[in-house]
Amino acid sequence: MAKVGARPAVSVGIDGVVARMRGLEAGLPPGDGVAVFNRVYLSVTEEIGRRVRAGAFRDHRAAAELDVRFAGRYLHAVDQVAAGRPAPACWRPLFQLRGHPAVRPLQFALAGINAHIGHDLALALTDTCRALGVEPRALEGDFHRIGELLVMMEERIREELMPGPDLLDVADPLTHLVGSWTLEAARNAAWASFRALWALRTLPDLAEEFTDRVDASVGMVGRCLLTPLG
Repeated sequence: MAKVGARPAVSVGIDGVVARMRGLEAGLPPGDGVAVFNRVYLSVTEEIGRRVRAGAFRDHRAAAELDVRFAGRYLHAVDQVAAGRPAPACWRPLFQLRGHPAVRPLQFALAGINAHIGHDLALALTDTCRALGVEPRALEGDFHRIGELLVMMEERIREELMPGPDLLDVADPLTHLVGSWTLEAARNAAWASFRALWALRTLPDLAEEFTDRVDASVGMVGRCLLTPLG
């Protein structure tokens, strides 16, 4: 169960997160579904780190705090599975199907992004507001700046991992499957979930119930994204 109050440590900083992801990349087979997502997420985190250092965010401290807390949710899921414990429901499809031969790399990448944006982002935003003692509006501008970067990354992911036109046509099931999910919609839903969690912050039982329902629904979408296509 993904608790609203769970707060991954931020002492490692963005460089520490990048180092951990590089370690995962070195230790996983290239075709592993988690490895596919990890490569995507590593490139995003490296770019956010560069932009934080370049002063591209209005509040670089808040942007770094959010980035590390956000990544911590994914790394916690990795650690849970490695320890033989269940990951949050949103992550289970990816970990369960990571080696399925009929699931394509683009599906693994999108399923990981779906889990991370659809469930983890709202919790990371909430934790960041609590840690910094700020209201949601203080994060909104940098949230959108990070979102613009993520949209560009999603476009690149689709270009790199989508089979070429000689291998894929409009009748291919993958065309329809990946067309049913967009990062922009997931980001909008995450911001709405964050606002709801912030409104429920003094009602922990309701906040936990809401979080569990989001977790389950995002996991169901992930299961659909990972439908084996042969």
